[in-house]
Amino acid sequence: MNPSFSYKIYASTAELPTNWDDLATSTIFLSKKYLQVLEKSSPENMICHFIGIFKNDLLEGIAVSQFLDLNKLESFGERDKCIKTAMRNFAFKNFSSNVLLIGNNMLTGQNAFAFSDEIDKKEAIRTLKTASLALNELFRSKGKKTHITSFKDFDEEEIKNFEISEFKNNYQFSTQPNMVFTINENWKSEQDYIDSLSKKYRDQFKRARKKADLIEKRKLHLEDIIKYEETIYDLYFHVAKNAPFNTFFLPKNHFRTFKEIFKDKILFYGYFIDGKLIGFNTLIKNGEVMDTYFLGYDESIQREKMLYLNMLYDMIAYSINKGFKEIVFARTALEIKSSVGAKPVKMFGFIEHSNALINSYMPKFFKYLEPETIWQERNPFK
Repeated sequence: MNPSFSYKIYASTAELPTNWDDLATSTIFLSKKYLQVLEKSSPENMICHFIGIFKNDLLEGIAVSQFLDLNKLESFGERDKCIKTAMRNFAFKNFSSNVLLIGNNMLTGQNAFAFSDEIDKKEAIRTLKTASLALNELFRSKGKKTHITSFKDFDEEEIKNFEISEFKNNYQFSTQPNMVFTINENWKSEQDYIDSLSKKYRDQFKRARKKADLIEKRKLHLEDIIKYEETIYDLYFHVAKNAPFNTFFLPKNHFRTFKEIFKDKILFYGYFIDGKLIGFNTLIKNGEVMDTYFLGYDESIQREKMLYLNMLYDMIAYSINKGFKEIVFARTALEIKSSVGAKPVKMFGFIEHSNALINSYMPKFFKYLEPETIWQERNPFK
């Protein structure tokens, strides 16, 4: 490691350098406030650390790490009941249940680190790699052996900074893309968006809106989130549990904590039928970008009322009205997001197993960890 570079690992936000937020300008998901959300309400099987990268004792980089203990999960996702899923679950339990991630497993996109403009990016990543080894040592001293270390969610440009010898034994992977919706600068209202759709997708929009006639959408404030906390959690958990794959479940107090700390930066919308909460979604204002966050719904009503599709349209309408430049729809449900106009952005990561023999088979092994998604891209615009 370059002697002018060093790192510090912090276990709590109270320890962070006072100028930490000066570097968290590219994303709020590295800001002290967000790290406090993680500190107060991260999943039960997750331990977070925060890393400062210093050059000549000046803070020039910040990063987040998450240690996931997958043995604490009751379910890795229950949608696919097949031999492949059983093999994947076996592989996880026996060979990869302890994962150290440089990045954020709860989000899609580059929320792993931020560096100052002056710093040599490759040197900073080299230092971060050294910090990850120190974290593995820290967990080992506590009786938790790390099986897998991963750096995740970088685009084609960012991945070039990893072309250093420290990553030569890492398997470079690409998983499901990040679905990003770019807002046309000429759109000033939802109607402009609707007018830009081809007939087939305008009809889809009308059909979805008609189905949702009886649904009342409400903006929920902190006291509402607290009031409906049990229902919110049930709706969230239903969706999370039925995802094809899971590495964590949010704790019950997560949305309340987020709202307490972020106030108007997080938007929480409830969907009601006859006064009963049947679905919700969350949005986070992240500079000029709108990040979609977790959601939940009652499956029987979702299908009948096309609720998920209506939520996507609502997110688009709000973001256009408020002048945002893009919406990060994240991964999963690729086809339906594509049908409203989101485009796939390829994301890359690196993964290394602590066992050299298993690591040499990582290209084969990885297929079980991250099953390939077959989907068809749509283009809804004229």
